[in-house]
Amino acid sequence: MKPTIDPHPWKLTESSWNPEHQILSESLFALGNGRMGQRANNEEGFSGKHLQGTYIAGVYYPDKTKVGWWKNGYPEYFAKVLNAVNFIGIHVRVNGEALDLATATQVSHFHRELDMHQGLLRRTFTATLANGLSVRVEAERFLSIVDDEVAAISYKVTVEDAATVEVVPYLDFNVVNSDANWEETFWAQQGHASTPGQGHVHAKTKKLDFHVAAAMHCQVSAEGQALNAHASGREGYVESRYNATLPAGQSVHVLKYIGVVNSLNAAPEQVVARAEEQAQQAAAKGYEVLRNAHADAWIAKWELADIRIDGDDSAQQGIRFNIFHLLQTFTGVDARLNIGPKGFTGEKYGGSTYWDTEAYCLPFYMASTDQSVAKNLLIYRYKQLGKAIENAEKLGFTDGAALYPMVTMNGEECHNEWEITFEEIHRNGAIAYGIYNYIRHTQDRSYLAEGGLEVLVAIARFWAQRVNWSDAQEKFVILGVTGPNEYENNVNNNYYTNFMAAWCLEYAAECAQWLATEQPADYAELLAKLQLDSDEIEQWEAIRENLYFPYSEEHQVFLQQDGFLDKELIPVNELDPAQRPINQKWSWDRILRSCYIKQADTLQGMFFFEDRTDLDVLKRHFDFYEPLTVHESSLSPCVHTVLASRLGYKKKAYELYLRTARLDLDDYNHEVYQGLHVTAMGGTWMSVVYGFGGMKIVGEDLHFQPFLPEQWTGLSFHLRWRGALLHVQVAESGLTVAHKDGPDVTFHVGGMAHTLKCCETFHA
Repeated sequence: MKPTIDPHPWKLTESSWNPEHQILSESLFALGNGRMGQRANNEEGFSGKHLQGTYIAGVYYPDKTKVGWWKNGYPEYFAKVLNAVNFIGIHVRVNGEALDLATATQVSHFHRELDMHQGLLRRTFTATLANGLSVRVEAERFLSIVDDEVAAISYKVTVEDAATVEVVPYLDFNVVNSDANWEETFWAQQGHASTPGQGHVHAKTKKLDFHVAAAMHCQVSAEGQALNAHASGREGYVESRYNATLPAGQSVHVLKYIGVVNSLNAAPEQVVARAEEQAQQAAAKGYEVLRNAHADAWIAKWELADIRIDGDDSAQQGIRFNIFHLLQTFTGVDARLNIGPKGFTGEKYGGSTYWDTEAYCLPFYMASTDQSVAKNLLIYRYKQLGKAIENAEKLGFTDGAALYPMVTMNGEECHNEWEITFEEIHRNGAIAYGIYNYIRHTQDRSYLAEGGLEVLVAIARFWAQRVNWSDAQEKFVILGVTGPNEYENNVNNNYYTNFMAAWCLEYAAECAQWLATEQPADYAELLAKLQLDSDEIEQWEAIRENLYFPYSEEHQVFLQQDGFLDKELIPVNELDPAQRPINQKWSWDRILRSCYIKQADTLQGMFFFEDRTDLDVLKRHFDFYEPLTVHESSLSPCVHTVLASRLGYKKKAYELYLRTARLDLDDYNHEVYQGLHVTAMGGTWMSVVYGFGGMKIVGEDLHFQPFLPEQWTGLSFHLRWRGALLHVQVAESGLTVAHKDGPDVTFHVGGMAHTLKCCETFHA
């Protein structure tokens, strides 16, 4: 059972109240500003099933690993983003009865709205309490995208009959994580203070000593007259209590300004003073000024990041929902931060960084934001290279070989499932691919000397040591891995893993050669630092040329791994729908023995490197593997959408697009209550721009081969490309590319090259 989200091109709206939907809606309507975020919890609280969640970017806890049987190389901890201070709280009592939508006898005129264009969360409703009194609530809040340590709330309570209303704005740091391994609390209280209308709470993590302080400044009035407050507090909690006796139809209005500061951005001894300063400055500016600046900044973001779809409100709402969460999760202002699979919307996956960032999110930020935003994602990985080398050393690798973590906060592996930690080594390929994709998109080859080549060499050294020679195959093989398809563990010669290993060896050698030729002084310095020589590079080439790939002559396809054809190949469409999703219905043993694919695996490599795969080869592989794919990973439908578009499978492309764009809105995988699939939202962007927009990079060249789904009458988007800004429009009448700013741009349409200068327009 899921909430009904009304169609609207710019808004998520929920127009009826059902307490069973609350925990899902808290995910869907979540807010963030890159520095912090929170689920769409009710300000007045909710005693029904829900997940209270406020999360601070970069602040985490090393929760000790809990496994049944310890194996050498296991991470000592699983890093977890922390549920932090609840700063939105406002208790409301009417004639002594608490306002709580879980216990109200009636809730009517309910309307919850996420205004994605302006970054505002609104809620209105009328509630009849157990004592028979009814109140009307109008609430609005935002996390400032301009002042990213500030939040603001406007909360208005109107009585239908004469009553005494008590409102109690508060800060509460007595919070717990729902997924703590050992049921421990993660915060140690450091102090609190309160005065009428103001207060702060301060805590630090019990390990790693991250400090977080929140301060509030409240302005409360009844029909325009300021109310006096009584302040109180206890460990981890402060409040200000206001009372007003109101005639029928009159209101109490709360304006709550919050400052939230952590020790990543201020010295621990300064977080309280800075949080108080932020709250006070926000109050001095006033709600409307803060709100307008925030809304204007969001509108400016949309000017470049928006995708417009004409003729299909459901598809339009879906893509903007995805873009909104990408923009509010990572703003690129801090290279210490990255993108967790759930963003700021839940605790699953610990809020850590996965390979999703490079594989799925980086293209969006390269095309839709300033180049520095994407580069900060690369710098994040470079700064963690030392930890990646340590990770490899723990598994027995030497000489500077690096294994980037599957799950991390600080570069250290912190995933505690053996089939992921030890075997899903393909993630190394995504890190290298991120560098490759960034350079070909921006032409910023200077990054190779700034850190890129060091990362590539360390990854190449890992692959060179991970292979072993097979006398039977007379080839190098890679054994004991898990590919992107996590429904097969501990397999040999996974196609995607082998393909990416070979490419990483090739690309590292290619970049070394480029730097040696173009920047010899930098190259010489790196040679000495890395102790790299020509013999090692030649060894990489020998491995690459002799790496084994399982192949079926009968089906004329590369096999996902050795022995894939030993499985009974029953198409997904022959499965009983009652057995779906299989990850919630079947035993793990049954899944591992089945032919069913969680997400694109062999096809993932062909997606990354379309220019190396002939269309007829792609068609054979898509036709063979897609019917066996259950798409139970959020990362799957987007890849298949792009490939189906290339193959002219228009109906399939549109079907899978809706699945990726509305994965969370329609709760396809029945898990939205845990949070949204934020990193997969980058894949949704690719499904539109790469799929229907037809954008692809062939070698170093930009190409367009668009098509419109029959449900759409038009598609348009902006694209940053090598310092230029393009506006691309796809209509039934053809393709239009307008050059808005920057240097000349050359692109290909229908096999022909076209060059545009600034302010010129191309039509085809």
